[in-house]
Amino acid sequence: MIEDDLRAAFARHEPLTPPTGPLRVAIDRLATRRRQLRRRWQAGGTALAVLGVLGIGVPLFTPERAGPPQAADLIGATDRPVATGAVNVLLVGIDNRGSVPPLADSVLLLHIPADRSRPYLVSLPRDLKVPIPGHGTDKLNAAFPFGAGHSPPDLTKGYELTRQTVANLTGVRIDTGVVLTYSSLRTLTNEVGGVPVCLPERVQSVHTRRVFPAACQRLDGAAAVDLLRQRYGLPDGSQGRDRNARIFAAGLVRSASDQGVLTNPVRLAKLLGAVGPDLAVSPGQATMLDLMRLVPTLRSVDPVGLSLPVGDPTGPSRFVQADPKLAPEFLTALREDRLGDWVARHPEQVNPAR
Repeated sequence: MIEDDLRAAFARHEPLTPPTGPLRVAIDRLATRRRQLRRRWQAGGTALAVLGVLGIGVPLFTPERAGPPQAADLIGATDRPVATGAVNVLLVGIDNRGSVPPLADSVLLLHIPADRSRPYLVSLPRDLKVPIPGHGTDKLNAAFPFGAGHSPPDLTKGYELTRQTVANLTGVRIDTGVVLTYSSLRTLTNEVGGVPVCLPERVQSVHTRRVFPAACQRLDGAAAVDLLRQRYGLPDGSQGRDRNARIFAAGLVRSASDQGVLTNPVRLAKLLGAVGPDLAVSPGQATMLDLMRLVPTLRSVDPVGLSLPVGDPTGPSRFVQADPKLAPEFLTALREDRLGDWVARHPEQVNPAR
């Protein structure tokens, strides 16, 4: 009898129950959106965190910071608002094993446009003839040792003078930057289990005689450093080295992403703790977390590789000069945040990143 009464009560109230179809659709839509957002955070966070490898990068530590980062630091929040305009990140790769103070082997600018379409990676040739504040005119890579000095060299001051030089050259505001040494590159490569690269041409090391075939291969830390030091014997010299650096950086992003290293705060803290002592940035600028907060706004995290248009090296010092026709147009597009238009007009200037 009680069972019959319950059935009758449910039957009377069933018409009052709202339809479940729209609710299920809304739940499915929300779940799909969250999965997509999580994938963008994972892919973009990985990309931004390892883009500093001689081609693509973000600030990780200041020299004054003591000890490795903690997992809580990497998942914390900040009260600063997310940047809304274009963002420019200066990337300086140095070989700290030879000259003291070290020269800058790679100087690149990561430009994130205001429309957040996709980042642009701009190579600035190390042999470019430029005015260096307080030091006359010299090659771009000389700005770093002029600023760093000796006994021992100060990486932050080397970065700062390089930043001033690049800002004067390009006319854009440099929001933040990073210095990455070959020592940190070796450690980072080994920590992710090696990096796959597919080279378009054979490279033979003038330092170790190692041969890198024109094929796909996986590099450990020592091999990665060896490859990225090579410019002699390449058909286009330093620009060929910049191309190989972009290929390597893309492989590093894929390797770290496949392993999920940078989506796990504990593993990420361990990785950055191992690499951190060899990194330096200018203090008081945007942090890694600030830049990672830009990731969900990007429609693509795959960077477009570009180079400042230059002519052939000239004179005994092998200076390169900015192309008098293309370079002004390129720099205007960079300053006005119109690199997408530049690429559309000059597709032949896009460099492969893998």
